[in-house]
Amino acid sequence: MSESGSVHLRAGENGQPVLRTFYDEIGGHDTFVRLVDGFYRGVADDPVLRPMYPEEDLGPASERLTLFLEQYWGGPGTYSEQRGHPRLRMRHNPFRVNPDARDRWLAHMRAAVDGLGLSPIHEATLWDYLERAAFAMVNTFDE
Repeated sequence: MSESGSVHLRAGENGQPVLRTFYDEIGGHDTFVRLVDGFYRGVADDPVLRPMYPEEDLGPASERLTLFLEQYWGGPGTYSEQRGHPRLRMRHNPFRVNPDARDRWLAHMRAAVDGLGLSPIHEATLWDYLERAAFAMVNTFDE
C-alpha cells in the first residue's frame, strides 16, 4: 500500500500502474461514437429538441458531446483542451430545458444506450449518470 493507504495495481512487479477506466471497460472511443450517433439520430427529427441546436448540421454538437462523455468517463481530455471547463448548466442556460425537453432527451439517450449492448453494471452506471445530468439541466418548468 502507498502512504495514502490506497492500493495501486501494476503491470508486473515494477511496472506502470494499471488503471482501467469506465471509458476503457465499455470499449473506448468507438462505443461513445455509437452512443452519441444513436442519440442524435433521434434528436434530428424531434420537434422540441432539434431547434435547440443552432447549427444546421448536428455534426459539431455530436463531436462536442462525444468529447465531453469520453473525458467524463476517463478517456482523453480533449474536451477541456478545446473548450475549457464543461460548465454544463451555463452552456445549456440559453435554451428552455423544461421537463418535456428533459424527457425527450432521455428517451433518445435511452434508445442509444440500449443499442450499445453493455453489460448490466455498465449500462446501469452510464444510465444513472445520464439521468442525473438530464434532471440537472432543467432550467424552467414553463411549457
